[in-house]
Amino acid sequence: MTQYMLSVHVSDAEYTSVESEDAQVMYAQVEVFNQELRDSGVLVFAGGLHPSSMAKIVDTKDGGTVTTDGPYMKTEAHIGGFWIIAAPDLDTALGWAAKGSTACMGPVEVRPFQD
Repeated sequence: MTQYMLSVHVSDAEYTSVESEDAQVMYAQVEVFNQELRDSGVLVFAGGLHPSSMAKIVDTKDGGTVTTDGPYMKTEAHIGGFWIIAAPDLDTALGWAAKGSTACMGPVEVRPFQD
């Protein structure tokens, strides 16, 4: 089986509303989805991330290490969380991503891991 990362992309502004009623609904829906993944046996690992403003960038060059505040990319949206699943094919992974998108009320990117 191939492993796929289903990643959720959110803006930093969306992190500021984590206590909103919509966010609480989303968290509940995601937990139901997480349980469905566990029950089906496809879940490898899942996790939510803190805002990109909490990221640190570590870069080694010229024999030294430089650590700076993140995010690495200056974009509007960043990975807010992800699921790693094992699925027999891309179509199956896309089906799980559709359910994940419904649960988290946003887009989900699907990417296979390299062999």
